[in-house]
Amino acid sequence: MNFALTSEQEQIRDAIERVCLPFDADYWLRKDREGDFPEDFHRTLADSGWLGIAMPEAYGGAGLGISEAALMMHTIAATGAGLSGASAVHMNIFGLHPVVVFGSDAQKQRWLPPLIKGTDRACFGVTEPNTGLNTLKLKTRAVRQGDHYLVNGQKVWISTAQVANKILLLARTTPEEDCQGTEGLSLFYTDLDRRVIEVREIEKMGRKCVDSNQVFIDGLRIPVEDRVGEEGKGFSYILHGLNPERILIASEAVGLGRAALKRGALYAKEREVFGRPIGQNQGIQHPLAKSWMELEAAHLMVHKAAWLYDQHQPCGAEANSAKYLAAEACYHACENAIFTHGGMGYAKEYHVERYLRESWIPRLAPVSPQLILCFIAEKVLGLPKSY
Repeated sequence: MNFALTSEQEQIRDAIERVCLPFDADYWLRKDREGDFPEDFHRTLADSGWLGIAMPEAYGGAGLGISEAALMMHTIAATGAGLSGASAVHMNIFGLHPVVVFGSDAQKQRWLPPLIKGTDRACFGVTEPNTGLNTLKLKTRAVRQGDHYLVNGQKVWISTAQVANKILLLARTTPEEDCQGTEGLSLFYTDLDRRVIEVREIEKMGRKCVDSNQVFIDGLRIPVEDRVGEEGKGFSYILHGLNPERILIASEAVGLGRAALKRGALYAKEREVFGRPIGQNQGIQHPLAKSWMELEAAHLMVHKAAWLYDQHQPCGAEANSAKYLAAEACYHACENAIFTHGGMGYAKEYHVERYLRESWIPRLAPVSPQLILCFIAEKVLGLPKSY
């Protein structure tokens, strides 16, 4: 059992840190205020080849594993970019995995290189307003008409839809009453045609520079050749992207938590009250020390889940646990960083209040902590299904 990074992984970490160096805390504070997408950050990562870290080499990617992708996302967040920086490229890393696994060679050749180069940007269209995480109840309908499908429906909480030109879309191709089990949903990767797709941004608590949206689809024509795999098998296809997504968001959460903890510890060393640094007081020391331990423990679970995935072993319990533990550790680290700063923690210029707002994202998405607990109870402990 070896917990050390390989030399290649160390090089990845160091290279990502160098790429992120020009995009300092003041850059992300400005983006948080202004709200425009970090185009220059996205372009820099694309030009450096990092958007294809987990994509096959045959299509221009690096062919590395989720372990390396998680390391990359952790490093981005830990530099202080937080979830704003990570979310700007998050979809590129995991989103097209169902295409990698189930797409034809022609589809992969058509779709993957532009995504890796950054000339295409994709969003992930699954969640709907009235179904939430009950994916099998999706209402967005795709009706085949000869050589194309006609799609109508609505999606919600779709990140980067303001800047995307592609959408990975899950839609119902068979009426629910005619389906058995998980069949009846189909997966498409197609153009986000704004002539028939309306994108409305949702104003939200944090991560202002990476948009979240409601999406209204009214008569979208999708060519049959833009369907991934077989008709009706889409739900099983997207499952191949869920564990990597949980692993990546967990790794990002650990990185964000560590960025907050670093600022909290530095402030505790420098801030003097009653003639001595506040970090000399156990009331300041202990919460920060506890956060360090919680982040380390969560990070180990991230490593385990990523290793299992890369070894093609079952990792659902570990991926979900990593997401849960990392989100909680991140939130408490950000909270403790604010407490350490006292009143100044409430000021934007010290950055930790932004970190706390962003720390809510991995707690809420892409799956709620309550459903993760239900999953562990049922799948690991063998308890009756509760929902």
